[in-house]
Amino acid sequence: MIAATNRPDVLDPALLRPGRFDRRVIVGKPDLKGREQILNVHIKKTPIGPDVDSLKIARGTPGFTGADLGNLVNEAALVAARSDKKYLEMEDFEKAKDKVIMGAERKSMVISDEDKKVTAYHEAGHTLVGITLPGLDPIHKVTIIPRGMALGLTQTLPEKDAVSFSKHQAENWIAFAFGGRAAEELVFKDFTTGAANDIERATGMARKMVCEWGMSPLGPLAYEKHDNPVFMGMGYGNKSKDYSEAKAQEIDAAISRIVNEGYKKALEILTDKKEALERITQALLEFETIDGTEVDMLLKGAAISEIQKIRLNKKDAAGSGNSVASAEKTIEPDSVANRKPAPVS
Repeated sequence: MIAATNRPDVLDPALLRPGRFDRRVIVGKPDLKGREQILNVHIKKTPIGPDVDSLKIARGTPGFTGADLGNLVNEAALVAARSDKKYLEMEDFEKAKDKVIMGAERKSMVISDEDKKVTAYHEAGHTLVGITLPGLDPIHKVTIIPRGMALGLTQTLPEKDAVSFSKHQAENWIAFAFGGRAAEELVFKDFTTGAANDIERATGMARKMVCEWGMSPLGPLAYEKHDNPVFMGMGYGNKSKDYSEAKAQEIDAAISRIVNEGYKKALEILTDKKEALERITQALLEFETIDGTEVDMLLKGAAISEIQKIRLNKKDAAGSGNSVASAEKTIEPDSVANRKPAPVS
């Protein structure tokens, strides 16, 4: 007998006694090489352009399962078909990946010029802090086009699959998360609700550093442990606390210190590089979406007109699309599995 589940924590222990199921095989999500190989299988069914790089697509899809990757190819085929193309190009995969990870564009949403300006500074703040601090994933794309529930997004592209997270990386990630809020304070001397998700995620990271990972002056102690007696519908993910009220105050103080230090670090970086912040913001207001290469150009002092010229040259080189290609008919549809966490917004 063979059985499979994605919730082994809910199985009755009697079912798992020796002699029932003698061998257990854990099937995890594919790594970088695995994702590349899975993509190569899926794209064999589709007409692919010469610029499509399956390795680059695999790098930008950490945590994707085989079903997710199949759905990504489906979405890319639909994008290409809507543009009346004969084959799929890299830009089709980029648009499909943005839709799967970040949600569909809310083109009908009306945003005032003031809100658009605030969003641009917010995302520019994330971008500048993320590029400055070491140990963080490279910036891949920055946009102020509303997607999903976010008004703007800063997307990173991992260079490899991470297997661990250092204290230094965790601290820098918290500063990265606060880049948007710090930019708002620096420029407008005020705050908006746009940083709510950033604050929540940064606080969660700081709590894990203190309570689970032992990355604080309180020492390498686990102050919270997960109790998962979920069989027969009992609670899922409950945390038990094995410490006193006095220790709870120390934990709160340690979390607050880590969060405030991260925010202070972000504010210092943006204050020191305010000119670069302005250049990135103006580029976002002009183009709405810029990629990592264009961000690097802006940091080196490139003008918006230079980026505009490069974009026009690329557009001319690409040429116009050809006759109708019903790309969606060449794909076997797969359903999306688990959605990935949204990038910093």
